[in-house]
Amino acid sequence: MPSMTDAQPNTPSRSADVHAQAPDGPSQPFNVEAERAVLGACMHDSDVIDAVRPILGDDAFYRPAHETIWRALLAQHREGKPTDPIVLTELLQEQGDLQRVGGPVYLHQLADALYGTGNTEHHAEIIRKKADLRRLLASAVRTVQRAQEPGVDPDEIRSEIEAAVRAEREHALTSGQGRLSRFAIDGWAFVKETGANAEPLWGTRDKTVWAPGESLMIVGAPGVGKTTLAHQVVFARLGLQETVLEMPVAPSRRVLYLAMDRPKQIAKAMDRRVFPTDEKILRDRLIVWQGPLPVTLDKEPDLLADLAAAHRADTIVIDSLKDAVSTMVDDSLAVAFHNARMRALRNGVEIMELHHQRKATADAPRGQRPSLDQVYGSTWITAGAGSVLFITGRAGDPAVTLHHLKTPTGEIGPLDVTHDHVRGTTTVDPSKDPAVLLRNAPNGLTARDLAAVLIGGGDPDRADVEKARRHLARLVDSGLATKADGIAGGAGGGQQTRYYASARHLTAVG
Repeated sequence: MPSMTDAQPNTPSRSADVHAQAPDGPSQPFNVEAERAVLGACMHDSDVIDAVRPILGDDAFYRPAHETIWRALLAQHREGKPTDPIVLTELLQEQGDLQRVGGPVYLHQLADALYGTGNTEHHAEIIRKKADLRRLLASAVRTVQRAQEPGVDPDEIRSEIEAAVRAEREHALTSGQGRLSRFAIDGWAFVKETGANAEPLWGTRDKTVWAPGESLMIVGAPGVGKTTLAHQVVFARLGLQETVLEMPVAPSRRVLYLAMDRPKQIAKAMDRRVFPTDEKILRDRLIVWQGPLPVTLDKEPDLLADLAAAHRADTIVIDSLKDAVSTMVDDSLAVAFHNARMRALRNGVEIMELHHQRKATADAPRGQRPSLDQVYGSTWITAGAGSVLFITGRAGDPAVTLHHLKTPTGEIGPLDVTHDHVRGTTTVDPSKDPAVLLRNAPNGLTARDLAAVLIGGGDPDRADVEKARRHLARLVDSGLATKADGIAGGAGGGQQTRYYASARHLTAVG
């Protein structure tokens, strides 16, 4: 409520506020005392202006007189000049605004207010909040007025409301504290308190398939089991199983599944592993969106985060990416989609994405290692993903190969896996497990030996050998293998480093 000074003759006239409030309309949210406190503090200490300016943003003051005084303060501060009421009086007099703001007496009253500068940022937040509420109220009034117009089309009003909400959201993100401070934290908190060292969502710390705060993308041609694999991860997130591909999966609170691509087939695929005892969990913790979204994510980057908030979901599955973006090949749209992805991740929503490979690579020889450039669309699609799994194989073939093309930590695979199309499950072929291979090799293995087996025969390249070496090094670190260092080559030739299954490993299995 306005203070007693509003009634004094040297105070700005209440008529100056009338334009901000429609006659007989709803009362306007404002706090004149907070406005006075901020202006007075800025007059006492010009450094306060730097602290409150990012909070206030533009057009935050309810009283036009206070907005005029604020702009005068900014002008003085930009030029490094004093901001006391005497100097402000001269400036406002030169501009012809002095009497309109209440004269020199009112400026001195603002400076004499006994609020100090310690709480000024809190007062500025009050002013900003009231300004936001006034803007929202004005939008609501316009909507009511439009709805009362003869012959108006309801769809037009809905479109106007959606446009107004988007504009308001963008305003909040690009002005005031929203733009400058909302997502900024100190360096220690960023390193130690943002979950950078959190347990994986799927996998282990050494071999992470899906890291928290980073999206997981599963890529492959139609029919190779992307959906089958994704559904197992979803059900593990819901607590209906503990592991997928023999790796642990962390639980989720609620999953939102965007079944945009052939929802009936998705339902049929899920039904393979759903039992009557699962009903309560699926009703409470799995939400499925059927068919296209209201708008593609490149056009409305906040939609993904909004959907998660509306359904109280901490995990979203996008099935599939081609249905979520207008086109996958346009770099600018790919960046816009990545913004949608990052806004959801920033809100604590974990994301799994199903995607397709380029058609030209669908018939690549079995066992050939794919690369990221074989993923369909702009490179920015995969550049923003935290982890990329690529499934190779023939459509409908139960035996496929899983490649880990982009890794949060250690690479898994390549894994030869088998889909059980009746039960909707996937198992790992133990014949490609480095631990099993080493255990079954009485004379041990070199990194090149293991690499040749993992790639399915042939001559492994340097990258394949190095990856096999890392597999063997992890077995040594875990106590499952021992290492016999090689000998450098000379006239008699060298000897490669060889690895053997440890007695502990052999005993544990035997």
